[in-house]
This record gives sequence, structure tokens and C-alpha cells, in this order.
Amino acid sequence: MNKYIKLFIAAGLMGSAVGCTDLDVDNKSTYTYDPNPQLTELYTHLRETLGRRYMEAQALSSDEWVGISFDGGYYDDGTYAHACLHNYSPSDASIDWYEKVTAGITKANRKILSLSENNKESICAARAMRAYFHWILIDSYGDAPLLDHIYDKDEVVERQPRAKVAEFIANELEEIIPYLPETVDETTYGTPTKWMAEALLVKLYINWPVYTAADVTAYDAANYQNEKLDKVVAYCDSIIASGKFDLTSGTEKYANAYRAKFYPDNGAQIKDFIYAISYDAVNAGGMQYARPRTWRQANSGVSYYGMSLSKSVGGNFSMTPQISDLFSLEGDLRNDMILGGQVYMFNPETYEKTNVPYVYNGVPVVLTKDITLKVEDEKLNCGADQNGWSQGYKSVMFFLIDVDFKHDRNQSNDLPIFRYADILLTKCEAILRGGKATNGDTPMSLFNQIRSYVHAPLLTADPTLDELLAERGREFFDENWRRNDMIRFGTFESEYGFHKKGFPTARFDKECRVFPIPKSVLDKNPTWKQNAGY
Repeated sequence: MNKYIKLFIAAGLMGSAVGCTDLDVDNKSTYTYDPNPQLTELYTHLRETLGRRYMEAQALSSDEWVGISFDGGYYDDGTYAHACLHNYSPSDASIDWYEKVTAGITKANRKILSLSENNKESICAARAMRAYFHWILIDSYGDAPLLDHIYDKDEVVERQPRAKVAEFIANELEEIIPYLPETVDETTYGTPTKWMAEALLVKLYINWPVYTAADVTAYDAANYQNEKLDKVVAYCDSIIASGKFDLTSGTEKYANAYRAKFYPDNGAQIKDFIYAISYDAVNAGGMQYARPRTWRQANSGVSYYGMSLSKSVGGNFSMTPQISDLFSLEGDLRNDMILGGQVYMFNPETYEKTNVPYVYNGVPVVLTKDITLKVEDEKLNCGADQNGWSQGYKSVMFFLIDVDFKHDRNQSNDLPIFRYADILLTKCEAILRGGKATNGDTPMSLFNQIRSYVHAPLLTADPTLDELLAERGREFFDENWRRNDMIRFGTFESEYGFHKKGFPTARFDKECRVFPIPKSVLDKNPTWKQNAGY
């Protein structure tokens, strides 16, 4: 978050009254001003919820990243490889964040219960957070408990059908939107606004056929039928008509209007952000996205970030060849965040690439697009040498600076959840899929707004769904949306990375569209059944 607007506010802790929501999380906030200070712990709870493990589950199960290992290093009981191969285990660390989500719901329920009835705005803000936490559960785990009240000590919590929870989320958001603030500035940054709730409805409704299918295997992207498409368009139009968001404001300080949105000093000045999580390396930790995406030995000497790094990095995430191929449009600003082939140094002040090659032990570091394993098995072992560390492209999207990283490898880059760019491309998608066009917009005109600001070639006709999915892969790379998109577009069971036919332990079962319920959660809820296929 932008350093000049920070003020640190300690948040209280709240535990849980029922098994599936048993979690305490120590949180702090980084807001200049909180219009609902009694709700601070709800907002800050997201930092832990959407931190390392949630990111791993979303990124590695999609076609964005492969979790490689180095002669045993970073194999970590297979948690990264399992996600890449859709061969999850209920004991995998990368899918064990269920209780963080349910703890957030419990906190929201306690706040709703404690607030005065005349404090409508705060109550509705807490309900917005509760709805978002429920959305995380149904998106990732399918059927979920509907935690709309504080459960008695002996009350049994049961999972409800995914469609029922989706209806609950929709009804909640539709009801509370009129009472949420419309202000968009540093005073509401990181807190629920009308626009945050509408953006969540857009995400819920565009995926309506996925969430309301009879089960996770029943959704068929080739026969996408969605009665909510006009609502998607309507909520997109509301956000667009507000005039409070755009694609480039707040990035003027830097040469690259796309990359600037994700730099360490991003924050409320970025008008593409409808809703974001505020992080600070010292007082609001949890953002560690750069660590696995940084070349394995980058902390030896001066890193390619242009500075020495005080802590070691992982380097165990490599981009799949399929996602790497997307970043090849002529002039596209988004290409500049991808490291492929010869790696060059970056200027630590401007974050721009220089023409100075990056070397390790006197040898230039050259990354290969294709990833070669020593043995084709689930360890995804590339070897612990310069050749092994250099398998696959990397990214500097969430640019790393050592003043942050030395604090337990945390970063101060804020994480966007909903962006204006997503609203434009989702309206484009809704119209392509049969929604009614409005305000003179066409799929091509909406699509080209994105292409224009990143200086990529413009289309001369409406995009196909395949072109739209590819564009979403470029624009929302590494923002935890790719798995969600791939399921909706019907490509989640495709071949990418080492998720390919004939590869040992790679699974293509449709049940893998949701993660298994973590063992720790099942142990506390003995009446629950594991998701099918696990």
C-alpha cells in the first residue's frame, strides 16, 4: 500500500463457537481512516485468508504455474505437485485454509449481532464480508455450511448444496447494496462499498451455471445457459456509470500503466481497484507472492530486482509453456512482467528492465519456456543446479523490494480482488454469451478498451470466447482468477503443464473442479462427507 497514507491500527481477536469455524488469527490493519473501525478485524482477516496457501491452490491448479522441485527441495510432501496434477490430498497444506474462511464468517456474525440496529451501514458492510467469505467456500470447495447466525455450542453444522449457498449470497448482496457507501477514496479503501458488492454479484452471476449445477461434474461449458446474464450486464453498467473507476489513473508515476498497479507502493490511488487487500511487510504481513516466483538463487549477490535480498527465495513456481505463450502480443505492456530467455537486471527505482544481463557465478541466467524433468513422476524434479533452477519462465508482476522482503519475506504490494478491467471484460463476456447489449457497447469495444491501455493490437471484430479467455489470462494473470475462468470456459480438464494425458498421477476427473475438504475440517465435523472423488 502507498507508504504516505499508512496508519496502523491493531485489530482484536475473535475465536469460534463451532468446530468448522475454530480459528484465531492475529491481524493488523493499514488504513488511513476506517469509517467502520469496529469492523477492522473483518477487513484484515482477508490478508491471512487470501495469503500464501489460497494463492497456491488457485495458481497451481490452473494453467498458470507448475510447482517444481529441486532434488527433493520444495517437494514438501507433494502439496505443490498435487495441485498441478489435480491429484489433491485432503492433507495437502495448499488446500488447508478452509477454517480461515469460516473464522471470517464467524467474526462477521458476531459483529452483526453486536451492532446497533440503527447502524445499518456497518451491519451491511459486515454482511458483505460474510457473503464474500461464503463465496470463497462455494467457489473452491463446492457445497458449504450456510453460517448465517452464531451456532449454539451443541448445534450441528451441516454443509448445504452449493446452489443454496449461492442463492443466499445473491439475496444478501441484492438486499444490502442500497445501504453501502458509494465513496471511493482512501477512507473506504479495503472496505466494502456498493461497488465491491456489485462486483461480487458480477462474479457470482457470470458463474451461475457452475454454482447451480446439480453437482460439480454436471456443468457443461459447451451448453452454457445462464438466466443471470442481463443482471451481469446491469451490475457492470452500474459500476461503469459511477465514473469512479478507470484503467490507468494512479499509475502516472511509472512508464508501464499495467505493471504499476502491482508495484510495492500501490494502493488507493489505483482507480482500477474496486476492492483490494492492503498489505504492509512490517505491520500487515501475509503477502508472499514473489517468493516462489523468483529465480531460486536470486538472493546470491545482487538480484535481478536491482538489489541484494536479505532472505532466500523459493523459485519453485514456473510458468507453464501454455500461459507463457499468451505474453507475445506486439507492444503489449503486460509482456514486460514476464522473465523468459536471457534475464536482465531491473532498475530498483523505476522497476523497469535494463539492458544489463543477469548472471549467476559468472554465467548468464537463461530461462527456458519448456520445463524438462529429470524423471517424469509427481515430484516434478528439475534438479538442483542452474539448469534445473532455470526451467520455465518467471514473473516480476508483484515486484519485490528488499526493504519489505527482509521482514519474514513479506511484501507491501496490495492485492486486488475486483478490478474495473474485469468489469469491462465480464460485460464483454455476458454479451457474447447472449446478454442484452447496452449503452452502445459491443464485445469488441469493451475488449478493445483493455487492448488500448496496454498498447496491444486492437480487434476489428467481436472476440471469440477462446480469444476472450486468452485475454483474461493476460490481464488477470496471477490474480487468483484463472482456475475460476477455466472451469467456466470448459478448459480446466484440458492438458497444460504436466497436467497431461499419460503423466503419472495426473487426474482429469471433473470432481477435481473443487478441492477436497481438508482433513482437519473433517476431523472436527464428523457428520460431513468428503467431496466426491477424494
